[in-house]
Amino acid sequence: MGRPAPRPLLLALLSLAVCRGRVVRVPAGTLVRVVGTELVIPCNVSDYDGPSEQNFDWSFSSSGSSFVELASTWEVGFPAQLYRERLQRGDILLRRTANDAVELHIKNVQPSDQGHYKCSTPSTDATVQGNYEDTVQVKVLADALVVGPSSRPPPGLSLREGEPFELRCIASTTSPLHTHLALRWELHRGPVHRSILALSHEGRFHPGPGYEQRYHSGDVRLDTVGSDAYRLSVARALSADQGSYRCVVSEWITEQGSWQEIQEKAVEVATVVIQPTALQLAVPRTVSVTEGKDLDLSCNITTDRVDDVRPEVTWYFKKTPDTSLLASHMLARLDRDSLVHSSPHVALSHVDTRSYHLLVRDVSKENSGYYLCLVALWAPGHNRSWHKVAEAMSAPSGVSVTWLEPEYQVYLNASKVPGFSDDPTELQCRVIDTKRLEASVRLTVSWYYRMTRRNDDVVASELLAVMDGDWTLRYGERSKQRAQDGEFIFSKEHTDTFNFRIQRTTEEDRGNYYCVVSAWTRQRNNSWVKSKDVFSKPVNIFWASEDSVLVVKARQPKPFFAAGNTFEMTCKVSSKNIKSPRYSVLITAEKPVGDLSSPNETKYIISLDQDSVVKLENWTDASRVDGVVLEKVQEDEFRYRMYQTQVSDAGLYRCMVTAWSPIGGSLWREAATSLSNPIEIDFQTSGPTFNASVHSDTPSVTRGDLIKLFCIVTVEGAVLDPDDMAFDVSWFAVHSFGLDKAPILLSSLDRKGVVTTGQRDWKSTVSLERVSVLEFLLQVHSSEDQDFGNYYCSVTPWVRSPTGSWQREAEIHSRPIFITVKMDVLNAFKYPLLIGVGLSTVIGLLSCLIGYCSSHWCCKKEVGLGALSFLHVKF
Repeated sequence: MGRPAPRPLLLALLSLAVCRGRVVRVPAGTLVRVVGTELVIPCNVSDYDGPSEQNFDWSFSSSGSSFVELASTWEVGFPAQLYRERLQRGDILLRRTANDAVELHIKNVQPSDQGHYKCSTPSTDATVQGNYEDTVQVKVLADALVVGPSSRPPPGLSLREGEPFELRCIASTTSPLHTHLALRWELHRGPVHRSILALSHEGRFHPGPGYEQRYHSGDVRLDTVGSDAYRLSVARALSADQGSYRCVVSEWITEQGSWQEIQEKAVEVATVVIQPTALQLAVPRTVSVTEGKDLDLSCNITTDRVDDVRPEVTWYFKKTPDTSLLASHMLARLDRDSLVHSSPHVALSHVDTRSYHLLVRDVSKENSGYYLCLVALWAPGHNRSWHKVAEAMSAPSGVSVTWLEPEYQVYLNASKVPGFSDDPTELQCRVIDTKRLEASVRLTVSWYYRMTRRNDDVVASELLAVMDGDWTLRYGERSKQRAQDGEFIFSKEHTDTFNFRIQRTTEEDRGNYYCVVSAWTRQRNNSWVKSKDVFSKPVNIFWASEDSVLVVKARQPKPFFAAGNTFEMTCKVSSKNIKSPRYSVLITAEKPVGDLSSPNETKYIISLDQDSVVKLENWTDASRVDGVVLEKVQEDEFRYRMYQTQVSDAGLYRCMVTAWSPIGGSLWREAATSLSNPIEIDFQTSGPTFNASVHSDTPSVTRGDLIKLFCIVTVEGAVLDPDDMAFDVSWFAVHSFGLDKAPILLSSLDRKGVVTTGQRDWKSTVSLERVSVLEFLLQVHSSEDQDFGNYYCSVTPWVRSPTGSWQREAEIHSRPIFITVKMDVLNAFKYPLLIGVGLSTVIGLLSCLIGYCSSHWCCKKEVGLGALSFLHVKF
């Protein structure tokens, strides 16, 4: 049937395509196919850059001269009537693979399909450029390939892991052409197909993925038996070898140096079932063992394998009873070469090939838990290889480690009980009635304090110190600082005796004390774990805190005496609630009531400390340095003596006593202080009365003038010979308008005529002299402004007694007199005026000189110029 003319619209569309030098190509050479197979001929156009799909027409010729329309991609009525039915059934179809490529598919090739096939592309180009068609020859051969299993129906093989098996496949061909066969063994397990081993048409072996190692080791082999049998050999079956085995055979031919696969056939050879190896493990369900003993666990194996299999046994330990190996610890392993891998305290052995024992030496509480036995059976493979044929995990074996804890009692007693504050306290914590104290048990102690309450309030215990299993001593917050200072001492006297000592017990330390003795057990890693605590009964440390009492009584053995005699006073001391007291004594003196010469003044005379060291305090009488004595008569009695008493010594005398308690070593603590009753020295005499007054004829002076001040002593009462009187006179000044500043000593004159002058910071000088028996003159020379103020004198009379000794009377003071120092105005302004007049005269003369020079030089020049101007105008 002829080709219909193209429609104008189609021609217009084809004219839009740009084809420049196009080339249509089909496979070169001859294609060979077998009857019943599928023929696929690709066709494509090169150098095509059009915007749309390229159209293709296929034609067939049995002889190669006259072609019949077969199929077209763009014209429905193109095929000849001969092929329309096959096109409708789908036996012949075109499949486009790209815009410029298409494939011709002929299913179930028949002998009539042998011939020439032409692929062409229609063109509307005005000028033909390139090749618009191409032809390929197809040969159709009869099916001469025979493929089948060695026996029918396909056998079902039931094997155990490690056993060998063989499968055979028959393949042959009677093709008249020189063809080659290729064969491939496949394993099908459901939808998964795996290639085991293939023999290519070129005679090369290709193992499939995952079978490379087994092929190279010789475990999987492919060889020929006779002329048409192909044998698959597996030396040792694995569980992965279970499935359906197929033999796939393809036939190949070479045309013009290239190979073509002309057909492929597959046949199911056999179904292989791998029976799992039976493996059961038996371990004891529960085991109880005493701590320190050995733990022996057995793992018994039951299996149906009797061939050469080797077990690998591994023991695991964990704290939970599940069979998961998570959070487990491997204890020991016996590999298939019978090599044991374990720690020093764990051993693994086997009595026979079916019983394996785990031995854990010297168990402790840490070994309580669950033990698992994991067994794997290994079968030998080809070329000394091994593969696992079975694996099983035992049920957990619960192990309970019982502890025969030591038995003992703890007894606490106070070996030293304080009676007062600062006394030492010593507590002894002893371990008694001990049983089952082995060498691996160590005893330590903890000390606690609990305050004593009168009510029922609960008071928490405070940790004083705790000793760990490695003998490390740790202090609590209450005792840390005092232990570092050495006040708290914790010691271990024996293995069963612990001591606690408080060097100085305070009132805050009163309360209940108890100790806790802990038993520690040594572990295999040489660490220590506490296994038991035993508490002692508390011991109460308490003493009555009564107030310290100190009483001092003074007495005078000779109550009546005269001036010049020796004064004696004794002080008797008694104390209560003071531990081992020692006393220090201080003698004080006060003026009697009514004496206004030194009111409210207490004078310290001499002291004796608790170590019997004597010290003069404020005794300033240089003439009587050895005139006072303080001595210790007994432990609680002291005596004070004052020799050659003076009238000025009159007053009230007391003993101030301080009690001291020892606090350790050479340290003392002040416990109490008490003052004795007063003993009065009162001289009953009818002697004279002395008064002092100050007089000055110059109470107001000008700066630089001489200031004269007289200190006049008057005597009233008894008349004394001037030779029986002497005076110590001192002059003082207070340089202020009031008496609010401290007085300054200007000068003093003692009764022997020795003058002492005080230190001052200005230039005026002072002198002091005795002008008569009862008058003393103070002179201030070249007075200055700083010499103003209040002046007064202090007089200490001395009177010779009938016995010839000099008695010092009470010191008397005069009333102050105010001295004013005025400034000399004329002298003050004389020098400033002279300086001013001189400077004014010099400045005036200098001004006149400057004026004269200016008029002489400047004014003369100006006058000459004026005269010339005048002459010029006149003429």
